Amino acid sequence: MAADKANGPKSMKDPIGKDAAGLVVTFATTPAEREACYRLRYRVFVEEMGAQIPAGHGGLERDRFDAHCHHLMVRDSQTGMVIACTRILTDTQARLTGGFYSEQEFDLAMVGGLPGRVMEIGRTCVDRDWRNGGTIAMLWSGLARFMEDNRFGHLIGCVSVSMADGGVAAQRIVADLGDRHLADEGRRVTPRQPLPAMEPVGGDERPRMPPLLKAYLRLGAKLGGAPCWDREFGCADLFILLERRDLTGRYLRHFLERRRPAAPMTPDCATA
Repeated sequence: MAADKANGPKSMKDPIGKDAAGLVVTFATTPAEREACYRLRYRVFVEEMGAQIPAGHGGLERDRFDAHCHHLMVRDSQTGMVIACTRILTDTQARLTGGFYSEQEFDLAMVGGLPGRVMEIGRTCVDRDWRNGGTIAMLWSGLARFMEDNRFGHLIGCVSVSMADGGVAAQRIVADLGDRHLADEGRRVTPRQPLPAMEPVGGDERPRMPPLLKAYLRLGAKLGGAPCWDREFGCADLFILLERRDLTGRYLRHFLERRRPAAPMTPDCATA
């Protein structure tokens, strides 16, 4: 795997942070650690969400992008269990895969015009018993640290909303967020598979906002426009764009100052 720096993966083995509840965030650096992430993804995306994946999976959810990604994980330090994970595909590594994963769902022509480096996160998931603000904050402490240390200008990715209701919740969430959370026109994307056409959703009952989407918005992320229908995963994907300079000050201080180790993390080390 190509490397931007000669440091190698050594600095990525150390914990990025640990909180009072005994949660530790670090990168997967061994086949066993990466497999633990794939098994968590299988439980969440396949068993819970009903995603359709090829036969012969062996209880692992993975694809061709994984070999080129950094896999960030949160562990319970008492049991060693991986309770949350996400993967990072940097712009350098995306060249080896033919592009970012999100390009399968959206026209990302606008990404080429973004100044500075771009990193994509994906397959973000949290174990059912650990879905709370503390776990998500630990995961974001690692993401924010990686983004800041390596001076990535932008972070892109998707947040999934169930399509069990035919897309009603996804439509209502986008409508509720309105223009105040929408990216500038020149930074919006077009879904390759829009949601099925439906009548405007009314009523006073609001759908539950996905915790990950809440976290992104609090950090200053913007929606890239209309969602894409991911048929295989049975969900609507909302594209998000986060500019490093827009990271909300108090959240950035929380993530970077309270959990900062001595050595910086380096991008594009050999992780597979």
